[in-house]
Amino acid sequence: MARRNRARLPAEERRRQIIEAATALVAERGFWGLSMQDVADDCGLTVPGLLHHVGSKDGLLVAVLEHRDAEDQRALGDPPPEGLRELCAALVRRNATQPEIVRLFAVLAAESLAPDHPAHAYFTARQQAVLDALTTLAEGVSPRPETLARQIVATMDGLQLQWLRDPAGTDLVAMWTAAEKVLFG
Repeated sequence: MARRNRARLPAEERRRQIIEAATALVAERGFWGLSMQDVADDCGLTVPGLLHHVGSKDGLLVAVLEHRDAEDQRALGDPPPEGLRELCAALVRRNATQPEIVRLFAVLAAESLAPDHPAHAYFTARQQAVLDALTTLAEGVSPRPETLARQIVATMDGLQLQWLRDPAGTDLVAMWTAAEKVLFG
């Protein structure tokens, strides 16, 4: 077997390269369509070399999801925008700049509805955490804060799917601006 020509990268940089390659592939094919060989090839690694950095295919998926969450937190700022309406608008503006990441999330969220999917527990916990945070922000804004939180998530998810299906014909930010008038009055 021929040895691959590849540049030696610091571990953190190599891990970032692996996560970026896996993110693109999962967004395109879903988790079940993800091949560790394809990720390794994209990074100039062997599969054992890839596994050295991520442990397993499931470990790679967790790394991708954690990276996505950390990047969103970083992009929203510390502290994030105050107020429910402002936070939602900032999230939509951010998502409008990253269709590949939104597609990744949509594909994995749908796939992980199956209880045996490796991200099932992650998405279940994430959904509850998002609803809890939005419900807290909705207190004082709505007489039914939990209902408003669920409506916000459903609206964002639905608009993002429409946008992903027809990016040229759907302005995500404009659609959210119209929807927030209905949601927040």
